[in-house]
Amino acid sequence: MTGNTAGDSSIPQKRRRVHNHTLPSSLTPPQSLSSTSFLYNDDSTADVILRLYDNSDENPDLSAGADQSDVEIYLHSSVLTRSKYFDALLSDRWQKDIETDSKSKSKVSLEISNGSIDDYVNVLKLLYCDDFTAVISSVSIAISILPIALELLFEDCVKACVKFIEAVPWTEDEERVVISLIPMLKREECDELLARVSPANVNTSEEMLIELLKVAINNLSNMAFAKAFVAKLMRDYSCKESARRVLDRVFLDTLKEVKMSLEEYSRPDFRVDNNETEAMQRLHLHTAMKNGRNLLWIIERMIELGVADRAVVEWTNQDSLPTDLQRAFRDELWRNIVPALPGVVLRCTSKLANVVVSGSILADKKQVRMKLVEDWLPVLRVSKENVSAGMSNYKSLYLELEETFLKITSTLPMSDSQRLLKECLSFSTRNIDDCPHLVTAYNTWFRRAKQHPPPTHPADNISEAHHI
Repeated sequence: MTGNTAGDSSIPQKRRRVHNHTLPSSLTPPQSLSSTSFLYNDDSTADVILRLYDNSDENPDLSAGADQSDVEIYLHSSVLTRSKYFDALLSDRWQKDIETDSKSKSKVSLEISNGSIDDYVNVLKLLYCDDFTAVISSVSIAISILPIALELLFEDCVKACVKFIEAVPWTEDEERVVISLIPMLKREECDELLARVSPANVNTSEEMLIELLKVAINNLSNMAFAKAFVAKLMRDYSCKESARRVLDRVFLDTLKEVKMSLEEYSRPDFRVDNNETEAMQRLHLHTAMKNGRNLLWIIERMIELGVADRAVVEWTNQDSLPTDLQRAFRDELWRNIVPALPGVVLRCTSKLANVVVSGSILADKKQVRMKLVEDWLPVLRVSKENVSAGMSNYKSLYLELEETFLKITSTLPMSDSQRLLKECLSFSTRNIDDCPHLVTAYNTWFRRAKQHPPPTHPADNISEAHHI
């Protein structure tokens, strides 16, 4: 922003013109909204001639509107004082530096430093307008005007632009411009804009994802579509560690709901009558089923993103849950209320056991792998014993989980696998051909049992042989 006297010879005279450009109607301030009796660019009443010039174009194309780089506009000092910049420039302190023509018009020059000459003209026109709502009618207009209003210290215009920008949606490109303008504003002027583009804390994105996950699995009737949408958000989310924290938290919360429901079912309050007790147990089973399905979906998302480490460990540290499930599956009530509950629970177990076997999640601690089989093998066995004959679709699930348990057992020390393999005899069926996975597991164990252990320190043995 440069205010100086007119008469600068650096701009060729043929490029100077009096500005009479007709702007779009939306940018033309209605005279009825102006409290001044003066008209914009009125030569007959003006007492200030403002020259706008642009020195940024070193090689102007004179054949294509080059006169836009230098214009003169007739203005009124009483109106210009709405801008603190012009108010100071036209004050007595600076009058001696301002050229005056024969008709006592002050001549002032202003170099374009933000946007185009038309943008400056728009702001100058707004000096003649009291109500900006008819003029500032789009974000593009507001963000083109705002930098110039700030430059000219035109506070009313600044407030009007900011108010409009705060209230309407932005495109992505407009948002980038708004963010670049925020540092130019006073703190109290940009609080609302900052709140819109800046998170309240560093975990805001994670909190939002947690809320979306919980809404998708708990509160929506079209859960399948909501889950699919949230799953896509999780896949596209850029920070894997944030996704891990989000899914871990929702997994633990959902697992807690499953556990509480089964605990309430397994330990009913006998102080109430039998009818009420049965009604409450039905409710607990329905709640366990609903949250079990949610838990399975969350586990699938964790595996998809490769962040199921915590889920594997937590699933192996459930002392009461496997016991409560066994008790529930031995009852008759669940079969008519939630017949799919065993399948949901065993699918959760199978999903987590498979990522351990595949190496996708390295459960490097022996006790994690051993406890996964040790705690959940009884649940599998009780489920097989108590699921009705009509639910033959569970056969493939049972076989998959049995094979997975046997593979995990093969990763354990022989003393541990010996103990677990005795528990796996329940995998045997009517004939040997029905359980090849069990045959393979026992053959592997006996083959290893017959082997002589390799030397503990081969290098030491070689050294000893050389010495002899």
